[in-house]
Amino acid sequence: MLIYIAEPLFTEGERQYGEKIDSIFRNAGFETFLPHRDAGLFKRGENDSKFFFKNDLEKLQRADAVFGILNGTDVDAGTAWELGYAYAIGKPTFGILDDTRKPTLDLLNPMIRNSLIMIVRSVEELPAVFSKIKEYAAI
Repeated sequence: MLIYIAEPLFTEGERQYGEKIDSIFRNAGFETFLPHRDAGLFKRGENDSKFFFKNDLEKLQRADAVFGILNGTDVDAGTAWELGYAYAIGKPTFGILDDTRKPTLDLLNPMIRNSLIMIVRSVEELPAVFSKIKEYAAI
């Protein structure tokens, strides 16, 4: 079962957090696509952005579910697009928001909040997502 991990990836810390989430999914037996690891980092002026777009789009279409990292003062634009696209094509979408700047889910963008099946508030809660992914992917 392939899980696409939608992540902000512009800082070392963001990439490390994505790798932590990815590792937890892999240890639970899932195959994952982690954009910065599996497609590389887009460098403005050095890379053709179409490669990254087409590659990520193909992986989103192939994925059984999409899991988004929602941290930050606002959800990363690419992460928001990936989750929205996945939702529009009928993929089950999930996320994590453990950012202390948003103590309640009411502070999350309502379009994001209402398009996700489940949002957890810590990595310790991820096993609950695993069972929901299996449930929804089987439908």
